[in-house]
Amino acid sequence: MNIPIKWFYRLGFLLLLFIVIFVFLKLKTLWHPVLDIFLAVLIPFIIGAFITYLLHPIVERLHETGMHRGVAICIIYIIFFGGIGFALYKGIPAFILQLRDLTESAPQFSEQYRSWVQMIQEKTSMWPEGLQTRVDSGITAAEEALDNLLTKILAVMMNFVNDIVMLLLIPFISFYLLKDYPLVKKAVWYLTPRRWRKEGLLFLKDVDKSLGSYIRGQLLVCIVIGSLSAILFWLFGIKYSLLLGLIIGITNVIPYFGPIIGAIPAVIIAATMSTKMVLIAIGIVLVLQFLEGNVLSPFIMGHSLHMHPLVIMLALLAGGEAAGILGLIIAVPILAVLKVSLLHAKKHFSKKREREPVKH
Repeated sequence: MNIPIKWFYRLGFLLLLFIVIFVFLKLKTLWHPVLDIFLAVLIPFIIGAFITYLLHPIVERLHETGMHRGVAICIIYIIFFGGIGFALYKGIPAFILQLRDLTESAPQFSEQYRSWVQMIQEKTSMWPEGLQTRVDSGITAAEEALDNLLTKILAVMMNFVNDIVMLLLIPFISFYLLKDYPLVKKAVWYLTPRRWRKEGLLFLKDVDKSLGSYIRGQLLVCIVIGSLSAILFWLFGIKYSLLLGLIIGITNVIPYFGPIIGAIPAVIIAATMSTKMVLIAIGIVLVLQFLEGNVLSPFIMGHSLHMHPLVIMLALLAGGEAAGILGLIIAVPILAVLKVSLLHAKKHFSKKREREPVKH
């Protein structure tokens, strides 16, 4: 059997690619500091571009009604950043107060946690040795994961304080991107090679159609659910309502697993108060998830992703394994982009085959 010579070229290219990647990774100590500086400078622009992406459709709708583009940008800009500024102004003092109280109450939560671990170990002491070992290793893994999560949260908060000057640039970057959006769009169009322009434009439109409404809708749902949970926890007297509402709002971004992750801190804190508070906390979470699943999500987002739940769960498991909580959050958007990419690649190669002359 004769193997076409092109396969040897392809194999040689793959081997060369793997060698280049291996050498590149070995030289990590040289390029990693440069990459850190580059990312530190680039992050405000990425966040500003993301905010622009969120606000641009609203600006365009106002502009289409006859409102001057500059006026529309100013109105949306003031509402968006004004709302964020007011929330931070009112929320940060309460957040710091609750965080300080939570830190002082840490021994109480630690004691509650130890009693739960001891109860689990006593309940499983009669199980076969293999199962008991697995339970103990599971408890140890959960302790390590919780410790790593708390360390990461503290590191993020410290970085936020350290990078406050850099973050103050974001509103200005977003404003100029909104103001000069047509010019930015035209610049990207002319910088793109001519043969990629048409397909690239169709690709971006499909990505926006699949992903844009999902991201905007999901953020709105998370804000509503987080705010409602904080208000309900406060009304029913559960401590650290603002912290718990923030956690539930953030974790609600994660499909399927998010509500469970967000409910765990609420149940732990309620358990230090009374059994009644545990039932109330669980009830609040269940009611809010029913409200989200049957009212908010269908009304705000619809079914924008058009993907089977099993595929989404697979992406979440892969994202969680690769990058933890951050991986769970970005898994679905990446999956949506990959889906559009595969569909466009399939269409591109189908057209290429149709254009190729038939060999007799």
